[in-house]
Amino acid sequence: MNAEPRILHTPAEVTLADAFSAARGDLPGDAGVAAARVVAFDAFQKKGLPHRRTEAWRYTDLRALLRSVPPAPPAEPASIAIADLLPGLDRARLVILDGIYRPDLSDLSGLAGVEVTGLDTLLDQGDERVGALAGRLDDAMVTLNTAMMAGGVAVRVPAGLDVTRAVEIAHVTSGAYSVFARNVVTVGAGASLRVVETFTGPNAAASVANIVTEAVIGDRAKVTWAKLQAEGDAAVHLGTTAVSIGGESQFDHLTLMTGAAISRSQSFVTYGGEFARAGLFGATMIGGKQHADIMLGVDHAVPNGASRELFKAVMDGKAEGIFQGRIVVRPGAQKVDGKMMTQGLLLSEDASFSVKPELEIFADDVQCAHGATSGEIDEDMLFYLLSRGLPRAEAETLLVTAFLAEAIEGLGDEAIGEAFEQIARDWLAGRKTLA
Repeated sequence: MNAEPRILHTPAEVTLADAFSAARGDLPGDAGVAAARVVAFDAFQKKGLPHRRTEAWRYTDLRALLRSVPPAPPAEPASIAIADLLPGLDRARLVILDGIYRPDLSDLSGLAGVEVTGLDTLLDQGDERVGALAGRLDDAMVTLNTAMMAGGVAVRVPAGLDVTRAVEIAHVTSGAYSVFARNVVTVGAGASLRVVETFTGPNAAASVANIVTEAVIGDRAKVTWAKLQAEGDAAVHLGTTAVSIGGESQFDHLTLMTGAAISRSQSFVTYGGEFARAGLFGATMIGGKQHADIMLGVDHAVPNGASRELFKAVMDGKAEGIFQGRIVVRPGAQKVDGKMMTQGLLLSEDASFSVKPELEIFADDVQCAHGATSGEIDEDMLFYLLSRGLPRAEAETLLVTAFLAEAIEGLGDEAIGEAFEQIARDWLAGRKTLA
């Protein structure tokens, strides 16, 4: 007689099951969305939290790292002063406080012609944009987000519209809460959009943010997207971005990771049309006992696509940095040009950097390559600067800033790049020298 194996759930998984049971009747959405939530949570329960035997999560054992899950935010909207992380950057602002879009805290000036809607409205209408991309991802945390998403924002840019003012999607967590939000961005053919997605929260608040963003970019569109993860020092950040890019479009994306105790930022980019180009960049700056994992998946599903990936990481103290990158070239996707490079800089003997680059090529007329390096600050270069009279802290800052600059500048947006480089300088100013 064969017995079914018994699934042992962790305390965090039990808390999530209780939270879903208590909240499911109050979550937004029509009957179809409610049914999809149940299917999604059942799928999550069968897998549980990702662990080291889950290949895509092998370096971030969430089942072991996530010991407990905080409660949902209170039903009453919070009143909170929202810090400006990018004071020199002119932009409109869409505020998502504790997972809920807050028009009263937002600034939509300069967005004439752009449609901005709270996610709850889309869910109540059963809008097919929600889940169009994320529904294809076999990922436990995306599935959990589908079951629990309570709010977020939907942005639609009509065909041909050039949105000159940058748009910040500001995710703010006010305390030790569990937040599940979903954003949906649609950019019409020939349109252009600049997005800055920020994540902040107070220190010492053990929050958990599970945020999924779906972006569909039309043919010949141009999108520049920067993500700044600067959550509080006790937070857990789980962010997923799923993007589909149309033919002859250009998509540039930069992820800057500085905050949270545990963070995982994963991006999935699929080519939906020929002659599209994507530039995917990242800069990680962590110290203490921070754990930061960046995962990238690029799917060249059609011919004549180009992608450039450059990710740089700086680790101090006992921090753990991780990069996992995977480029897939599908059968028949000829003339694809894809190159990926990862570089790590260790500022401490106790810091670590794990890299796992992958290429899967099923076409024979392609140009694809990947590389990875890691090491310490070049002592010769440091000595040169010290011999010219620079203080050690300033010399290190110059070298580390130069190391990160290539990735930040790869975004190709001068205003956003300058704002992000200032974030990097501020982080460096807050750490001790190697001496």
